Amino acid sequence: MPDLSFRIEEAAAVAFAAAPTLGLKLRIENAVAGETVHTIALRCQIQIEVTRRRYTAEEQSRMLDLFGEPDRWSQTLRSLLWTHVSVVVPSFQGSTIADLPIPCTFDFNVASTKYFDGLTDGEIPLHLMFSGTVFYAGPDDLLQVAPISWALETKFKLPVKVWRDMIDSYYPNCVWLNLRRDVFDRLYQYKTQRGIPTWEQALEEMLPVEETVIS
Repeated sequence: MPDLSFRIEEAAAVAFAAAPTLGLKLRIENAVAGETVHTIALRCQIQIEVTRRRYTAEEQSRMLDLFGEPDRWSQTLRSLLWTHVSVVVPSFQGSTIADLPIPCTFDFNVASTKYFDGLTDGEIPLHLMFSGTVFYAGPDDLLQVAPISWALETKFKLPVKVWRDMIDSYYPNCVWLNLRRDVFDRLYQYKTQRGIPTWEQALEEMLPVEETVIS
């Protein structure tokens, strides 16, 4: 029976994807020498371990909507479930590298987006837990099937710059704002009735002008 272990070797944006996608290079090793793994139907749960890094004053202010005031973070900071990913790993002996694609969103109603965008630098601590089914060659090369335990896991520090560069390549100098339908209808009516060409100009016209404080 295979004795599997997992680790992430690198992370990079997936080129030419239809939507923002982060690619993790997953190293899979089988400690049983000479054993053929025919395929792995692999599932992966990825959590963001938000308590395993420090935050600057700027980052704390950018995450008020997510965790509240910093003096309450001892109660509000908890690991966040980011996503579940499934992948089929082809046949190998010894070790192999599998691509683990992670679809990403820039929707600010999603906690992971708020968290990632709130970070200015450094690394994002990730905890990856695996499960699934492995198909391998048993005695006399007979096909054997075994489950993968959730106890198999690994950690990875994702550079904030990798995520930010990926998002900037898809949405340069832009953010996504999700509005309730009735609010959007009112904003759309305001924009069209006044002949305002862009959404930015409509919002700028509605927002109060900041007063310049002269010292």
